[in-house]
Amino acid sequence: QVQLVESGGGLVQTGGSLRLSCAVSGRTASSYQMGWFRQAPGKEREFVVVIFKEINNTMHAASVKGRFTISRDNAKNTVYLQMNSLKPEDTAVYYCAASGRASGTFHLATDYEYWGQGTQVTVSS
Repeated sequence: QVQLVESGGGLVQTGGSLRLSCAVSGRTASSYQMGWFRQAPGKEREFVVVIFKEINNTMHAASVKGRFTISRDNAKNTVYLQMNSLKPEDTAVYYCAASGRASGTFHLATDYEYWGQGTQVTVSS
């Protein structure tokens, strides 16, 4: 069983930066495709970014490309989401997710088996 715990959320002004962390326990993070999703009030959960296991390629949602970066520290079994140039529309609860699937689109929430509890990110205008 895999447990995911996010941290690093908070309140930041427009244009600011935050780094979210996702601590993985139970299995090694490098065994999974690791993704970040977000959900704003009244909206569906949406894909943000994924880092693929083994090859470490990444795929970003168009809305965050060039601003958000995902990375993995295998020694710490932690995945990070560096968020720069934040905008009010980035305000949401951010979730870390893990997928053991070998294939899939990985921008759908249904592709992921394990989820963290979420961390709130609020960007003030």
